[in-house]
Amino acid sequence: MKNICVFSGAAPGRDPIYAEAAYDLGRLIAGHGMGVVYGGGRSGLMGRVADGAIDSGGHVTGIIPKFLDKVEIGHEGVTKLHVIDTMHQRKEMMYAESDAFVVLPGGLGTLDETMEITTWRQLDLHKKPVIILNINGYWDHLLAMLQTVIREGFMHHDHLEHFETVTRVEELSPHLKGLSGT
Repeated sequence: MKNICVFSGAAPGRDPIYAEAAYDLGRLIAGHGMGVVYGGGRSGLMGRVADGAIDSGGHVTGIIPKFLDKVEIGHEGVTKLHVIDTMHQRKEMMYAESDAFVVLPGGLGTLDETMEITTWRQLDLHKKPVIILNINGYWDHLLAMLQTVIREGFMHHDHLEHFETVTRVEELSPHLKGLSGT
């Protein structure tokens, strides 16, 4: 089974559109016969992604550090919940378990995961797809900042090819079909 890692916030955000998109993403991934790998929490967008996949009969792997299990509370309804020691172990395991990465809205943790996995791709450490789901223009400022980084000479324009951007959950379907062969 192919697995899609979803980076997302442990908070729901202010606009309900984010939670709806997270739930729909979980359902879409499961509907393509693929598994979800995510941060393991029950709350926020993370929990909604897992709920969507679970409600669709999908396989869900959560990976949560012990210290966050007290805050984000590990989702007991997932297929497999790994409670590990550190954030570094979490990211390593999420990478190892996944065939592609989808980024939903989130905070510093989501930014950290996104930048690291995209940097690894830039450095040719992997060729796995990285797709930013720019719901409601959430990531517009990040994308504009990357243009500034290019303009100021700290990044090559072709580095933007290390990730793709879509604006609606449905736009991910062709990407998932390509990975799953369905």
